[in-house]
Amino acid sequence: MNILLASSEAAPFARTGGLGDVCGSLPSELAKLGHSAVLFLPGYRHALNCGECIETTEVVFDIPIGGKIVFGRLLKSTFPGTDTPVYFVHQPDYFDREGLYSEGKQDYRDNCERFVFFCRAVLESIRQLNLEIDVIHCNDWQTGLIPAYLNTDYAEARGYEKIASLFTIHNLEYQGLFWHWDMLLTGLDWKYFNWRQMEYFGQLNLLKTGLVFADAISTVSPRYAQEIQTYERGCGLQGLLQDRSNDLSGILNGVSYEVWNPETDEHLASNYTVDDWRTEKPKCKAALQEAMGLPVAHKPLLGAVGRLTRQKGWDLILEVMRRWLPSVDVQWVILGSGEDFYESQLRALAEEYPHKLAVQIDFSEPLSHQIEAGSDFFLMPSLYEPCGLNQIYSLKYGTPPVVRETGGLADTITDASAENLAAGVANGFSFQEFSSDALEQTLRRACNLYRDQSDDWTKLVETGMQQDWSWSRSAAKYVELYQQLVDRRRQ
Repeated sequence: MNILLASSEAAPFARTGGLGDVCGSLPSELAKLGHSAVLFLPGYRHALNCGECIETTEVVFDIPIGGKIVFGRLLKSTFPGTDTPVYFVHQPDYFDREGLYSEGKQDYRDNCERFVFFCRAVLESIRQLNLEIDVIHCNDWQTGLIPAYLNTDYAEARGYEKIASLFTIHNLEYQGLFWHWDMLLTGLDWKYFNWRQMEYFGQLNLLKTGLVFADAISTVSPRYAQEIQTYERGCGLQGLLQDRSNDLSGILNGVSYEVWNPETDEHLASNYTVDDWRTEKPKCKAALQEAMGLPVAHKPLLGAVGRLTRQKGWDLILEVMRRWLPSVDVQWVILGSGEDFYESQLRALAEEYPHKLAVQIDFSEPLSHQIEAGSDFFLMPSLYEPCGLNQIYSLKYGTPPVVRETGGLADTITDASAENLAAGVANGFSFQEFSSDALEQTLRRACNLYRDQSDDWTKLVETGMQQDWSWSRSAAKYVELYQQLVDRRRQ
C-alpha cells in the first residue's frame, strides 16, 4: 500500500509531545513492513534548521485562503538513516516562527489560516508529485480539513476518488476551535457549518471536522477509545464518537527501542540489560543524584518528566510532596515545564528541601533519559492519558511506573498486587481514584516492596524490562486498518 501521513509534528524535525514521537516512528516502521510511506509536515523554522539535509523540489502551489492567494513550495528530506521521504510545506509567513503553535504561551492568532494552507498544500502536492496514494493518515486537528476536502473539493478529482482517510486522535482535549468567520478561510461551503459537521457551539471545530468526514477514526490506546465515548472524557464530542463507534478503534502507540534502550543509551553513566541491571543501574542513580545536587544515598528515588498540568496529575503529586518532604526518607527528581502555578510551587519546595527534591523547569533530552534510568519509580498519576510513552520507556529502563488506571496507562501497566506478582505479570503500580490519598497509598506500597521484598522487586523490574512495546506490532495493526479502509473504498 501507499500511505501518506500528514502531521503537524514528527521527531526529529519538530516535536512538542507524543504526536511527534508517533509520527516520527510510524512511517519508517510501515516501510519496514513493505509499504510505501511518506510524511508531510509544515516547514517550521525549527524543522528546517534541525541539522538534517533539506532539498528543494519543483513543486510550487498557489493556495486560495479566504479572499487571497498564498504562494508556497515543497521541500524534501528523509528520516535519518532511512530513505523514507519527508516533505515540508514551505511558507515562511506562516511557519518561519519561533514556535510551532504559540509563542510565550499565547497561541498564534492565525493558526486556523496556517493549517488551512497546510491541508490544502498536502492535497495539491499529491497531484504535482504524481503520488498514487491509497490512504491518507491524518493526525489531530491541524489536519482535520484533509478528510473534508477529500469528500468535497476533491471528491471527483482524478486520482483522489479512491483515497481512503484515517483520522487519529492523539488528545481529544485539543480541538482546533476558531471563531465562525474563519470558515471563510477554508473555502468550503457554509452549508457544512452546522452542528452535525463543522460547527461546535457557534465555533469552527477542526478536530470535529476530521471526525465527521474521515472514513475511519483511531486513537492511541484501546482504553482511551472507550473513554472518549463517555461524558467525562468525551470533551463534548462523545455523542459524535458514539455515533461513529463502529468506525472507531484504539491502537496503542509503540516506542522506538533504537532511542529508548538502556543497553545502548549514550546519555547514561552506565549501560545495562536485564542481566546486569542490579549492578549497573545503581551507577545511573548515583550519577543522577550527583548531577541534580542530591545526596548519593540508597533510598527510594521518585522521578517524573513531562508537562506540568493538572491532566498529568500534578495536583496529586504536589499534595503528596507536601506531606512527605518533611519526614519521609525518599528523594524526588522533576523535569518539566507548564503552568505557572505548578512551576512556582515546585521551585518553592525545592528551595525549602534541597536535599530531598531537585527540580529543573525546562526540557532536556539527555536528562529525561537519565531520570528514566536513575529513578527507582516513575510517576504518572494522570487524570487522563490517551496513551502515554514515558511509562513504556520506564519499563525498558527497569523503573516501575506508578500510574493512575486510565487510557494507555491502564493498557500497559499491570499492578503489583500479590496475585499479579505471583503470576509473574506485574510490571508497575496503579490505582483508580484520582486523589492524593490513593497516590500516597500506592507510593507507600511501592516503597515497601522496594525496601523489604527484594525477590518480588527483582521479578517486577525484570518483567517490565522483558516486555516488547516496540512499534513493529503497532505498525502491523495500522496496516490491518489501512487495508480494511482500502477494501471498503474500492467496494
